[in-house]
Amino acid sequence: MKSRLLNILFWSVISAAFIGPGTVTTAAKAGSDFGLPLLWALTFATIACLVLQEAAARLTISSGMDLGQAIRFQSGGEKSKPAIPLLVVICILTGTAAYQTGNLLGAVAGIKLLVDLPSWLMVFLLGLMAGILLLIPSVKVIARIMGGIVALMGIAFIVSAIAIKPPVYDLFRGMMRPIIPLNGGGGLLVLGLIGTTVVPYNLFLGSGLSKGQSLKEMRSGLFVAVILGGIISMAVLVTGSSMSAEFTFGGLAESLSRYLGGMGTVVLGVGLLAAGFTSAVTAPLASAVTVRSLFGNSDPERWRDGSSRFRMIWVLVLLTGVGFGMAGFKPVPAIIVAQALNGLILPLIAIFLLVSVNNRSIMKAGYNNLPGNILMTSVVFITLLIGLAGIARAVLKGINAEPGNWSLIMLIIAIISFVIVGSVLLKISSGKKNI
Repeated sequence: MKSRLLNILFWSVISAAFIGPGTVTTAAKAGSDFGLPLLWALTFATIACLVLQEAAARLTISSGMDLGQAIRFQSGGEKSKPAIPLLVVICILTGTAAYQTGNLLGAVAGIKLLVDLPSWLMVFLLGLMAGILLLIPSVKVIARIMGGIVALMGIAFIVSAIAIKPPVYDLFRGMMRPIIPLNGGGGLLVLGLIGTTVVPYNLFLGSGLSKGQSLKEMRSGLFVAVILGGIISMAVLVTGSSMSAEFTFGGLAESLSRYLGGMGTVVLGVGLLAAGFTSAVTAPLASAVTVRSLFGNSDPERWRDGSSRFRMIWVLVLLTGVGFGMAGFKPVPAIIVAQALNGLILPLIAIFLLVSVNNRSIMKAGYNNLPGNILMTSVVFITLLIGLAGIARAVLKGINAEPGNWSLIMLIIAIISFVIVGSVLLKISSGKKNI
């Protein structure tokens, strides 16, 4: 029983990575603007996250290759030009460095609900604490510590959701009935809820963490941890539904105080702090794991946990976030670029993953069966929709343009996604090993 709990705690680092201030803000705003009907998006996002994370971990356990090695193999092997691996690294490093500022400022927003201290000082102290944790020369130890903080965050948000006492029927209807509001940015919020849960660098992190585990161990820990993460995100959305005014953290704290008294502000502050801090640790960590996965296999000893090369990557991401955070502003242009790059990289990684787990020569008995392929293909199609929509949104935002007809844009994106997925399935059915 103890080992099972430790395994769940270990895999909870995946939840720590995707439940950051961005997820909290998006979920709470979805609840504030539309109530419970958008819960289904988090139901789907949790399933999609589980499908892709399980495939990435199963790939490593069954083939002995981590996700980075598999991408190199599928793109032509170690002697091929490193264009695709390099693109993946650039996209993920840009994204994590840009979002790291938001992670730290989100944690600061949580602290400010509890105590008024200078923002630059709190960013510095949080960055220092994150750096001390990342100096621990074992990814597994860091993962378990993050799992403990996720448990604290989960308690905070679930207590908030229970205090609101949402109607049980409305709760389950929202979780099971897909609807997309046509006004008020409902479609973009749905994409945001899914996009903040299915995170590209988490796939590399999960693949790396699975080394040394059996399929049974991995699944028993991963499934529970990701489902609990989905429940926490849903609790945030339910918490946001208590608001009647425009969403702000201060307004949400006031709303919670009606249900929890003086503890409302404390509960929200602790939850937001935990969300920001765990993401501020896992984003640099996942960046280092990703770079090692793609480029560290020729000299694994120089890329081990705690090595100078491994530390150099997470230090770069952490210091970028601390620098912008202490200056008191988000690097908005970099975030817009990161959104576009991540929109490109998530479906690309998902496609490589789908092809890899269907390659019997490397997967042996762990290759995908028919039900697994149907489920995973559906997820890949949705990630393409999200990714291409994210690129379109980032481009329009970058040129300060408003789409005349977003429904038409989404229809075009859906057709493009269908064609891409169809061509990938044809390659798989023809037995081609490389993309």
